[in-house]
Amino acid sequence: MNNSIDEIKQEYKPYRVTKKKNVTILDSTKGTFVIKSKSNEKVKDAYNYLISRNFDYFPKLASEMRSDVNVFEYVEDIAMPKEQKASDMIDIVALLHNKTTYYKEITEDKYKEIYEGLDNNINYTKNYYDNLYYRLIEITIPSPSQYLLLRNMYKLFAALDFAHQELEDWYELVKSEKKQRVAFIHNNLETDHFIRNSKGYLISWEKAKIDSPILDLINFYQREYMNLDFETLFIKYMKSYPLNKEEQKLLFIVLSIPPMIKLEGREYVVVSNIRKKLDYIFKTENLVQKLRITNEDK
Repeated sequence: MNNSIDEIKQEYKPYRVTKKKNVTILDSTKGTFVIKSKSNEKVKDAYNYLISRNFDYFPKLASEMRSDVNVFEYVEDIAMPKEQKASDMIDIVALLHNKTTYYKEITEDKYKEIYEGLDNNINYTKNYYDNLYYRLIEITIPSPSQYLLLRNMYKLFAALDFAHQELEDWYELVKSEKKQRVAFIHNNLETDHFIRNSKGYLISWEKAKIDSPILDLINFYQREYMNLDFETLFIKYMKSYPLNKEEQKLLFIVLSIPPMIKLEGREYVVVSNIRKKLDYIFKTENLVQKLRITNEDK
């Protein structure tokens, strides 16, 4: 990549070069450009497809001829509250899904594979916490982290029971289906991957693919559940792109499976990690309950 950057410098003759995370920004008399390494043609292919669907909410490629880097036109990000940025981003995501949705023929084993994968995940997680619980109750004087986890273990098991029952209900809904609704998904959503200027721009398309639209919601939530009001964001999204019953159930199932909690490391780090993951469980339970009530009222 360094050789390509040197070559691009010769071409654009920048008067300032700035490194920012995994990109290089060139300010030149020809304009401002962003250089980012590439491992394949996914971004170019994604852009071509999205343009064909009348979706252009991404920074344009200034040069696509090099094999190891992409050169993008630079878009200045306007400073705004994180909550407003997330709200603007969810509108663009809903538009992306609307513009690219179609129904895909699937084999009779497709939903069975999803069911078995999630069922195995739930059972593995339940066995892990069963074993951990029986070890912890044998300890006469638990540490702060052990005590914190013991006090809240009921929430872990409740979340697993909910996910298991919802999975059984979901499979009854879909096991005879021969089609699946899919869309072109960004697959790397977070507020840092959204820029707002005269319009909104999604960046970092390297992981984009055709799949279920709920994967974008899952990725976004699991990365930023601590910082945003996802009840408002998901309701806003669903007004523009309503999820069907089976999609909603699958979304709630995946979100509700508790993360794995390890009792390893320095005590204050372990306590902090447990607290963070318990927050995920409590926030997710509250979110799912409110979204289910909202959808039932419609």
